[in-house]
Amino acid sequence: MTTPIRAPTWFSTRRQLELQVSELHKCSNLSHLKQIHAQIFKANLHNDPFIAPKLISAFSLCHQLGLAINVFNQVRYPNVHLYNSLIRAHTQNSQSCQAFMTFLDMLNNGVLPDNFTYPFLLKACSGPCSLQLVQMVHTQMIKLGFFGDIFVPNSLIDSYCKCGVIGVSSARKLFMFMEDRDIVSWNSMISGLVKGGELKDARQLFDEMPERDSVSWNIMLDGYVKTRDMDAAFKLFERMPERNVVSWSTMVSGYTKAGDLDMARLLFDKMPVKNLVSWTIIISGYAGKGFTKEAISLYNEMESLGLKFDDGTIISILAACAESGLLTLGKRVRSSIVATGFRCSVAVNNALIDMYAKCGCAEKALVVFQGMSERDLVSWNTIIQGLAMHGDGVTALKLYSRMKQSGFRPDKFTFIGILCACTHMGYVDKGLDYFYSMERDYEIVPQIEHYGCLIDLLGRGGRLKEALEVVQNMPMEPNAVIWGTLLGACRLHYPVEIAQEVLKHLVKVDPTEAGNFSMLSNIYAAAGDWGNVANVRRTMKNIGVQKPSGASTLDLDGEVHEFTVFDNSHPNSEGIYQMIHLLRPQLKESGCAPRTKYG
Repeated sequence: MTTPIRAPTWFSTRRQLELQVSELHKCSNLSHLKQIHAQIFKANLHNDPFIAPKLISAFSLCHQLGLAINVFNQVRYPNVHLYNSLIRAHTQNSQSCQAFMTFLDMLNNGVLPDNFTYPFLLKACSGPCSLQLVQMVHTQMIKLGFFGDIFVPNSLIDSYCKCGVIGVSSARKLFMFMEDRDIVSWNSMISGLVKGGELKDARQLFDEMPERDSVSWNIMLDGYVKTRDMDAAFKLFERMPERNVVSWSTMVSGYTKAGDLDMARLLFDKMPVKNLVSWTIIISGYAGKGFTKEAISLYNEMESLGLKFDDGTIISILAACAESGLLTLGKRVRSSIVATGFRCSVAVNNALIDMYAKCGCAEKALVVFQGMSERDLVSWNTIIQGLAMHGDGVTALKLYSRMKQSGFRPDKFTFIGILCACTHMGYVDKGLDYFYSMERDYEIVPQIEHYGCLIDLLGRGGRLKEALEVVQNMPMEPNAVIWGTLLGACRLHYPVEIAQEVLKHLVKVDPTEAGNFSMLSNIYAAAGDWGNVANVRRTMKNIGVQKPSGASTLDLDGEVHEFTVFDNSHPNSEGIYQMIHLLRPQLKESGCAPRTKYG
């Protein structure tokens, strides 16, 4: 029996390479990209003026600037398109200086910029420090006559608006000078005014727009939400001719931040289309306020819909859990990460460490940290601060030494954790040495937060006179937190004279804080000065200050319960008080008498 002959198939490697090259600039898989690069090199196409820019864009997308520069250097006579690609790659990877160096190299080699060069270069300019650079680029654009392309002045408006108040003013002058404006010009200017806090002027310009798109409406909506003017936001939302998922999500976010979770949930449930951002906003909103059942229920629903979470979702939800101490949901997120095999980035691991530390699980935070294959400075700072906060100053200081050995240079946040660790361990002299090493060894000028830590360190160590001297000689004006920290130290050691002096300053900076008066009253009571106790209470009554009741929260079976003094709002309050009454004799017998000395 003869074997059938298979018809020949023609396969063109050249055609396959052309197909790969056409989509090359979108490739974000580094391994695949390196394979294509090797094929391009083998086919001697690395000098091709069409292919080389695509390769640079692809390597930029993979954050491999070294490889992108190698591609550029292999082209003997780079043209303006290739230079533009490299400038854009540098700006996309936050390498502003290198972007300008490439631009200067282009000019030195006699390659003239085109109408795309300067807009790419402007992307490297942001923040008040970049204003002069933007002005320089603006001058060059005028000289070369690029203003005929509306893309150029629009880029300038956007860049000016990122340079602070003066920049927004310059953008406004440019906008008014423009003869032709498109919808991008209007949107960029309105966005700049919104970000600059000039909401009235932004609304006036919005009302003057000859035509609006969904971006215009969403910019204005976001402005009202960020200023917490939800009434104005809702009126604008009702007027919108068309609402997209961004509009709905902005409103849901606004109501969650305003604490109106009922309205946020109402709008969320009415959303015609929900995306991962919408779910993240509502879950984080409930989690941040401690509503465990609702947050977990929504999280489970999101998972059941098959939505694959990303870094942004995980970090946002974990941050909300850390804020409210909602460990149950934090653990649930961690379980999902493990179950789905999600590859945790450094940022996600940092968020996990922060969540565990702030929810009282310092040991679990340390386990996550120890399991990280890659760490950044934030990782070290987060674990050091977490351990310090829970009184494990010894481990925190050991990690600080390891951090420096690993080649990381401490920053201002590192020293907050270190000073906190020394405070909890009672290492006053060691803490002082760390404080003075900031400027001496690392050129870090201590901020008010560092002075607060130093005052707490000295105060808890009983060195109150030194603490007062620090406050009096600080290079900045002490705020209520600084004076309050010192008053708190007085409560531990009862120096009545210093406490009186501190309260005088506290009343000036924060006259409505009842806790300060109450603390001074406790200090007088501890010293047996009942006359001054009465005087303080009388002063509180005369100025209409009343200390709010303290509150305690308890996380039980995934639900957070809050209790205040004489609180009867809990549905089981009767049974709770009965149990407390039954336990009281047993507590006394075991020597656990309530502490009532400080009133």
